[in-house]
Amino acid sequence: MSGTVEVLEAPTASAKRSIPIWLAIIAASLPMFMATLDNLVMTNALPAIRLDMGASVEELQWFVNAYTLSFASFILMSAALGDRFGRRTVFVVGIAIFTLASAYSAMSTESWMLIVGRAVQGLGAAAVMPLSLTLLAGSVATHRRALAIGIWGGISGLGVALGPLIGGAVVEGFSWEAIFWLNVPVGVIAIPLALSALPNTFGAKVRADVVGLLLVGLGVLSLVYGIVRGNDAGWDSLEVISTLVLGGLLLVAFVAWEARTPAPLLPLNLFRDRSFSVANVIGLTFSFGVFGAIFILIQFLQIVQGHSPLQAGVMTMPWTMAPMVVAPLAGLIAPRVGTRLLIIVGLTLQSIGLFWFALVMTADAVYLQMLPAFIFAGVGMGLVFAPLSTAVLATMKQDDHAKASGTNATVREIGVALGIATLTAIFVGAGGQLTPTGYVDAAIPAIFVGACVLALSAVIAFALPSGRASRA
Repeated sequence: MSGTVEVLEAPTASAKRSIPIWLAIIAASLPMFMATLDNLVMTNALPAIRLDMGASVEELQWFVNAYTLSFASFILMSAALGDRFGRRTVFVVGIAIFTLASAYSAMSTESWMLIVGRAVQGLGAAAVMPLSLTLLAGSVATHRRALAIGIWGGISGLGVALGPLIGGAVVEGFSWEAIFWLNVPVGVIAIPLALSALPNTFGAKVRADVVGLLLVGLGVLSLVYGIVRGNDAGWDSLEVISTLVLGGLLLVAFVAWEARTPAPLLPLNLFRDRSFSVANVIGLTFSFGVFGAIFILIQFLQIVQGHSPLQAGVMTMPWTMAPMVVAPLAGLIAPRVGTRLLIIVGLTLQSIGLFWFALVMTADAVYLQMLPAFIFAGVGMGLVFAPLSTAVLATMKQDDHAKASGTNATVREIGVALGIATLTAIFVGAGGQLTPTGYVDAAIPAIFVGACVLALSAVIAFALPSGRASRA
């Protein structure tokens, strides 16, 4: 779950004048690392939060999905607001919102309070993630930009990789509230740093597509709500059917609106490009399978096998840390073999990893039985991340890069929310309970479905153009 890439502009005069490159990197990367870290940090803390708040399975989903849906809905809008009001201004406002929401989340005593806090956190992260790279690129000289962006990318990947480990250590050493309190001093430092080290650049001042934002945000929210409520309310109940139908109608209305509005949130003409369209379908199904399965597996390690949050974080390191090594290697290989082959191999390995989990998952399964699955999934993820981003932009015009990348980030986040909601619905529908004895038999079919979705994604990847990455 990552942010979006905006158009990289020439450095401003102030950037050329006096801003040290290390200061610009820290100012742009620190808030981004904070927002990235909060994705998987939260996942590893869910069992502890459940015990403390007495949260249901449905509420556990919303702790994650409230952040994801808010983040996905506002990514493209925040980029447009940055163009109009100043990217640094929107960036700093995003940091402030994220920091205040973190403090509120830490003080939450009821499940609904934490869900609200997470939704506001996602709103702040949506302003931080897409603008951090643009601000960094505009702060350094052209000949040093590649170095700065490389470091920025490494820090972003580190946030994802260390999320379960840091979350486990903090929850075990202190409490689940501490994962949110950690953001407060970071935010306090990051705001003056950004104001002093980053230029306030502007872009094209087009009218904000508020109608499009509301249609797509409420549409996806309705779909996820219907899936989450399906087992408890009944799949044939008026509540579930009406919200699913409403979600579908809102998304159809969104497409119709985007086709006619002069300043669309999502230019539909981008989907005429085969590489872009296929890459977004892959992004949706990839996130659906992987992150839906992670939601199930993290809790299996703690609830069923009795591992501490820190132990669970260490056990998942082959999965979360492998992309840090594999992704750069994939970048070196891609010009020779093309992105399509890497993406197909990566998705296949992830599918094998989840099938492996489904086959060996028992209450007394030893770690060595699960280790190959973690490795397959981690290596596969590393082979998909960078090549998929390349495929999204491969044949795009430079002026469309920001919208194209933002769209892909939005689609992937929607995939995360739908994956968690759907696989958990399968878990609950199979009689799953958050107990050591009522978990495994229901978790296996959920993981199996995630593996099948990834296998389908690998088949879809054959539709990508076969050109080499160097042609992009």
